[in-house]
Amino acid sequence: MHPGFYYRWKRSQEGHHDEERTSACGRGGWRRRHGHDRHQYASGHGSGFGVRRPLRYMANRLDLDDDQIDTLAGILNLIKTERAQARLDEQRSIAGVADAVEGDEFNADAASQALALRVAAAERLKEEVLKTLQKTHEMLDPEQRKRLAYLLRSGQLTI
Repeated sequence: MHPGFYYRWKRSQEGHHDEERTSACGRGGWRRRHGHDRHQYASGHGSGFGVRRPLRYMANRLDLDDDQIDTLAGILNLIKTERAQARLDEQRSIAGVADAVEGDEFNADAASQALALRVAAAERLKEEVLKTLQKTHEMLDPEQRKRLAYLLRSGQLTI
């Protein structure tokens, strides 16, 4: 069964319907009449389509409760931000190396500074991943930790 389907089914069984959001959407047509209002899903209300895929996948595979899902969402948001910053620093590093080799003579100092920027970004990312793993470990119960370890070992989930 697809993780997204399970999440929607679980929410519908709990009676979490957001009728006001659907009617206040302002869009007419077939989607709203049949309960397929994409704005409802994107807002994070209703069936949970607004949840990013890694979070939805982990919530399903690890059988997380609502509090754990909220905690994990915050954890994943922090690591997402740090990864984006690391990608930006890598692009700056590439530009710095390109500048170092562009001139008539190789500028070793500029290349060294550019590569140091990349190393610093990797260190920050390493520290953030470590914090993420620690927070995730604290949040999970022993059975969920075993499932997470299996997902990591099998390659179904990557860090």
